[in-house]
Amino acid sequence: MIKVLVVDDSAVVRKVLKEELSKFPDIDVVGTAIDPYIARDKIVKLKPDVITLDVEMPRMDGLSFLAKLMKHHPIPVVIVSSLTPQGSEAALKALELGAVEVITKPGSQYSMPDVPRQLIRAIRTASTARVYKRKYSENQESQESKLASVTLQTTTHKVLAIGASTGGTRAIERVLTSLPGTTPGTVIVQHMPEYITAAFAERLNGICEMEVREARDNDLVVPGVVLIAPGNKHMVLHRSGAKYYVQIKDGPQVHHQRPSVDVLFQSVARNAGKNALGVLLTGMGADGAQGLYQMKECGAHTIAQDEATCVVFGMPKEAIRLDAAQYIVPIQAVASTIVDLFCSAESDYATLQKPVLSAVNEDAVG
Repeated sequence: MIKVLVVDDSAVVRKVLKEELSKFPDIDVVGTAIDPYIARDKIVKLKPDVITLDVEMPRMDGLSFLAKLMKHHPIPVVIVSSLTPQGSEAALKALELGAVEVITKPGSQYSMPDVPRQLIRAIRTASTARVYKRKYSENQESQESKLASVTLQTTTHKVLAIGASTGGTRAIERVLTSLPGTTPGTVIVQHMPEYITAAFAERLNGICEMEVREARDNDLVVPGVVLIAPGNKHMVLHRSGAKYYVQIKDGPQVHHQRPSVDVLFQSVARNAGKNALGVLLTGMGADGAQGLYQMKECGAHTIAQDEATCVVFGMPKEAIRLDAAQYIVPIQAVASTIVDLFCSAESDYATLQKPVLSAVNEDAVG
């Protein structure tokens, strides 16, 4: 039984969520709270497994409360917010602070029946997530950051494909900020609602060597550019001659997701084959596992994040079970492994760079 505490200043939302969540036999709504101060007392008394949290509340906003919670008493948190273009920055900040999922609040663009289904999946995911006290240093020096000075050979014939879900925003940030600006064209699916993907891409663009942006239909996949699939749209890779480009399209959800990692990875397998490298990061479920296997079967290198560093070891676990991952590495070694594999594909360049990259990789893993 998953014990849930609902924190929201709206009496209507508290009532709706409590009634809807209580219909599921594995969910027990142990209490509700109108603001973070009442929530704090109820957390101590009721010991919930998961908290649903609004962003805008009286006395203390949800982001401030989330930051304090993750610093002093970490508990899996699902943000239930009105997701609009204006609210996307707050939702993205919540993920950065440690929230497990962000979903749409009742009364916004999605119909009421959609909310419990999304929320139940999010709560079940959150109940299995690893959360820990946040310790962040702006000046922290890490082994993988040294890779920013590495230069990869420029080519339009290589593609890096990355997929992630729960916990993926921080994992993707860690990987991308450790990759050089000449990394081959990169395509990413991160399970994320509409509006937030654009804000996520904009934030990454400000801190990465590469250009990062939300993908648009027919965007070219070129070195030094990262394309992130828009929320609620699938992204597929196509090839025209020596050039790769993406299409953004509708379609049914795959593994309850749109965008889907499998949809992207399978298109990469078909159209890039051995010229691709696939990476599957933290996330609940099995999305991406079959696609990563297809990429491997078509000759691509494949990487899965290891269990110890995943927030939720679901998607990588399924890929490993299928024998889809050639390399299973901790998040701090993913970037060095990517660079190592791309460099090894260019023999002359690898001769010059391989010893340095191997040393960084050994330090990161060790």
